[in-house]
Amino acid sequence: MTKKYFLLIFVIVLVIWGLFCLTKNPSEKIPSIPLSFDGKNSTFNINKESFTLINGLSEIPAAPNSTSKITTRYFGNEATGDLNGDNLEDQAFLITQEASGSGLFYYVVVALKKSGGYQTTNAFFVGDRIAPQSTEIHSDSKELHVNFAERKKGEPMTTNPSVGAVLLLKVTPEGVLEGLMK
Repeated sequence: MTKKYFLLIFVIVLVIWGLFCLTKNPSEKIPSIPLSFDGKNSTFNINKESFTLINGLSEIPAAPNSTSKITTRYFGNEATGDLNGDNLEDQAFLITQEASGSGLFYYVVVALKKSGGYQTTNAFFVGDRIAPQSTEIHSDSKELHVNFAERKKGEPMTTNPSVGAVLLLKVTPEGVLEGLMK
């Protein structure tokens, strides 16, 4: 007799659970803490102006009532490592930005891992119409190295980049990305 009651209680619980699942609003989502940073969906500042990428893209008017747009795109070249000495994995990545002119400007952004998520730094200018190579975080020296090719001095912007260059950066204690003079 106890097996029948156990089975009956089990079926009742199963039916109640099924009804709960059917009546629950499917748009309600349980908030989750991201396990990793997604640069394609991030916000950062370029020259003190905020830009938010959604699926790797941001398009905003260049001026009020203007048809010209400022287009910012996620480029990639991700690197991970500790840039601020807190033993947490920070992430660096490149973005590009175009406006009404002919330039394609490259910037690097760092996402500093914090206990509650990530905090992005300012975007630091790398170059105009360069050829990015690699991005590296050297945790031992807390340096960010952006390797790229640029044009020789005096060459027109239409010339393909052919000279190797390295941009060295650090994150200040205030979370600002700045260049190193070496």
